[in-house]
Amino acid sequence: MDIQIHSSFLPQNDPDAALAFYRDTLDFEVRNDVGYGGKRWITVGPKGQPATSIVLYPPEASPGMTDDERRTIAEMMAKGTFGIILLATHDLAKAFERLQARDADIVQEPTDQPYGVRDCAVRDPAGNMIRIQQLR
Repeated sequence: MDIQIHSSFLPQNDPDAALAFYRDTLDFEVRNDVGYGGKRWITVGPKGQPATSIVLYPPEASPGMTDDERRTIAEMMAKGTFGIILLATHDLAKAFERLQARDADIVQEPTDQPYGVRDCAVRDPAGNMIRIQQLR
């Protein structure tokens, strides 16, 4: 079987802020920016890795979602407890310097974790937790 992770979804509540963060702060390339019904779905991904993408989507546009579910998701996004993604780099120190230089919302500086990885954490403009690990 040959299955890859192609795209993952993270919610966004401000497409321009999300675009600026993923493009300008993380240096991802924009692969698609689709508008429909006054909302935008933005696909971004690391340069040179076209097979891996993140779709930044408006969660309130999910079909079948109730108003209670929309409110719960909005509350969780505001607390930063809804979306999370784990990224990795060969140079965590350089990546963290870039995040700091662009005033990213730093949650944790690079740290050696007791479970054997070195990583840092930031939040994107929608509150999603982004952890970045050092590749060994």
